[in-house]
Amino acid sequence: MDTKKQIIDAFNFRHACKEFDPTKKISEDDFKTILEAGRLSPSSFGFEPWQFVVIQNQTIRERIKTVSWGAQKQLPTASHYIVFLARQAADLRPGSEYLNYIMSEVQKDPQDIIARRMARVEKFQQNDFDLKDDQALFHWACRQTYIALGNMMTAAALLGIDSCPIEGFELKPLEKILEDEKVLDRKHFGVACMAAFGYRLKPPAKEKTRRKPDEVITWVN
Repeated sequence: MDTKKQIIDAFNFRHACKEFDPTKKISEDDFKTILEAGRLSPSSFGFEPWQFVVIQNQTIRERIKTVSWGAQKQLPTASHYIVFLARQAADLRPGSEYLNYIMSEVQKDPQDIIARRMARVEKFQQNDFDLKDDQALFHWACRQTYIALGNMMTAAALLGIDSCPIEGFELKPLEKILEDEKVLDRKHFGVACMAAFGYRLKPPAKEKTRRKPDEVITWVN
């Protein structure tokens, strides 16, 4: 199949699936591909400020359901359910243990380069993007996490797998549940969003609607 057509067909196929067929499960190999699309996603400075928590435990899903008005049908029926966590500000400040780990152990930068990069990050946070406030920096980390979310949903669509991004939840009660279940360390992470993956129970209720290209795209030549 023509690659360009395959891409556009996948985007037309993808929709926010409200209810999945509970009898159909995503294969281990296909779901590993979806997770790998997230892991390999780009992030600002390459900081990877995310964690993907796959919730397959039905008891935990039921607890999450009590505080997730936007996932009432998805939680019981999805083949796989992910809570996307984003790093707290303390992990993303220059000199933090996490950033030192990323630069030295993951990105393999020498110490002189790390020192210069830390200075650049400091300027970026304090001046360029005005991320002095911890909440603002956490929200910046959430924006990076959404890049991974988008790539994972696109990868799923290319495999013929449905998905639904979910923000319909009560944040503080959800984080308390995840903390109680020992899947969230609030010192290092907060919830950015969630997503369900599986196979649609029925076709979308209506055709995909979007604004026309000339309403969305501006060319500056």
